[in-house]
Amino acid sequence: MKPHPPAVFDRLDLIEWQLCRRLAGFNVHPPWLALLRLSSKLGDWPLWVGLILAQPLLQPAGSGHRMAQYIVTALVAIGLYRLLKTRLCRERPFITFNGIIRCSEPARDRYSFPSGHTMHAVLFCVLTAAHTPWLLPWLIPAALLIAVSRVGLGLHYISDVAAGALLGLGFAVASLQLAG
Repeated sequence: MKPHPPAVFDRLDLIEWQLCRRLAGFNVHPPWLALLRLSSKLGDWPLWVGLILAQPLLQPAGSGHRMAQYIVTALVAIGLYRLLKTRLCRERPFITFNGIIRCSEPARDRYSFPSGHTMHAVLFCVLTAAHTPWLLPWLIPAALLIAVSRVGLGLHYISDVAAGALLGLGFAVASLQLAG
């Protein structure tokens, strides 16, 4: 028997679908679609692993501690994110509604709530703001593009991205307080 998402998602899906469809309409422009796909791929893991591995180069003093903090925070976040995703079972927009050009890579699973890509983007932006704020002019646009790509490619609703951002913020703040 297929799990059924909470009824609130059924109502949100219909409300958000119009905006998701409008955003996905920009995908007819090949450069924009390529940028969304690249952003989504970078948000899978390469950007964040690169940021973790670059810590000794960015700020040698305490880099081992920061690397451990980033890794542990990301792993704890992944654990809760997966628990939520498999319990809430909200179908991705491209599954629920037809007519969305989506990422050329298949989604890792069929559920969309919350957005793990956005969760990690915000989490790493907040941690970076605390340790190497001079990177933010490059990291914030990347994080925004990652979040937009998830909606634009039909992989998430806007509320999925908002929930992912709030989770990322919460995990990063908690991590900074615990490590502080």
